[in-house]
Amino acid sequence: MPVVVQRGRTRGWVALARGLWAAAEVAVTLGAVVLLLVVHQLWWTNREAREGAERQVRALEREWEGDEAAPEGSDAPAAPDASEGEAREEGGGGTGRRAPAARQTAPRWDQAYAVLRIPKLGVVAPVAQGIAKRGVLDKGYVGHYPRTAQPGQAGNFAVAGHRNTHGEPFRYINRLRSGDKVVIETRDAVFTYQVDKRLPQTSARDGGVIASVPRSVVKPGYGYSEPGYYVTLTTCTPEYTSKYRLVVWGKLASMRPR
Repeated sequence: MPVVVQRGRTRGWVALARGLWAAAEVAVTLGAVVLLLVVHQLWWTNREAREGAERQVRALEREWEGDEAAPEGSDAPAAPDASEGEAREEGGGGTGRRAPAARQTAPRWDQAYAVLRIPKLGVVAPVAQGIAKRGVLDKGYVGHYPRTAQPGQAGNFAVAGHRNTHGEPFRYINRLRSGDKVVIETRDAVFTYQVDKRLPQTSARDGGVIASVPRSVVKPGYGYSEPGYYVTLTTCTPEYTSKYRLVVWGKLASMRPR
């Protein structure tokens, strides 16, 4: 009796096996691409942004040191007179010496002009004008909200920073508690704010948190009711999302000349 070979069925199995193999290769390739993207976002952008931010901090410090070392009569800009604008007595020292007035003119767009330090968290980051991602936040900088006060001025010095990726300077600001320090250094002065209040979560459109007298319009129980000298730190929450905002507020405790 002749043997019947079912070639059609064999070819079908071969085709199926080849299809499954091709699909597996595509899945592995896509997985590798996704993994590379995750590594890029979570590791490389942090490394690149932190290194750039550290270089910018060092550049600002060298610039300020150069200004201090400039001989009298040189072209270096003079520190503003303490009698011009607002000035507060330096706290804690009992010397009665007055600090220079806070800078009144805003720096040019995307320019790093100050350094923010949060000793409790080990954060040291440049502060630049504006909150654009590409020009400011993605470089690991802290961005100053336009039309809010400058450091040391009456009102609200409000800033934003990434919580995840691109240097993530504000990743752990949820750990700040009352009394913790936020220090802002400029060319002319060093301003020390003390953390006072927190708002764990609010809408990304809650503009009240960066108002001159900061107070949430979404959750009115959070914020202030009187004018003062405030600092506001904002970042995204929960982590790895941008749906809501986490807010930390502080009050000016002291200022001193550089």
